Amino acid sequence: MTASPVPDLADVLAARQRIGPYLQPAPLYRYPALDAMTGAQVWVKHENHQPVGAFKVRGGVNLVSQLAPDERRRGVIAASTGNHGQSVAYAADLFGVRAIVCVPEQANPVKIESMRALGAEVVFHGRDFDEAREYCEKQAAEHGCRYVHSGNEPSLIAGVATCTLEILEARPGTEVIVVPVGGGSGAAGACVATKLAV
Repeated sequence: MTASPVPDLADVLAARQRIGPYLQPAPLYRYPALDAMTGAQVWVKHENHQPVGAFKVRGGVNLVSQLAPDERRRGVIAASTGNHGQSVAYAADLFGVRAIVCVPEQANPVKIESMRALGAEVVFHGRDFDEAREYCEKQAAEHGCRYVHSGNEPSLIAGVATCTLEILEARPGTEVIVVPVGGGSGAAGACVATKLAV
């Protein structure tokens, strides 16, 4: 798979405009006990307040909102073990687009039910994420669905970068941002937003 272009500041700012009507900025809270444990001022960005309980929904909404009419008709397909699939399902439901999420056979049942509740068709395939992803890519090619990669998607990265942009705007003196890493879209978005802000 060829690398996609890296989003720039205009992409991140446009993403913020696109997702603004659908997603609120998540709050930043400070906890004295956490400060005491770390010896620093720590602010926690509560992305668990987002509709699917994770920052990834920002990328899903940004990406699906930009689909061409033909892509919307064909629907979207993604491989996931949880949050990416929920993000795609939520955004697809928001914009009236069919969504298929391919998951490994032992995927988290709570996440599966969430994807289904959001209207996605869930397809089980393989022992792990890589097997589900490979199957997903074949299905996308065979059926003409818009494949939504969990990391190599500029619109996804621009969308999740808005999370870091909010941190830097609310706390301009921030010295360190700690980002959870799964598929890497959140880390990529944090790097993009931080570099652009600097």
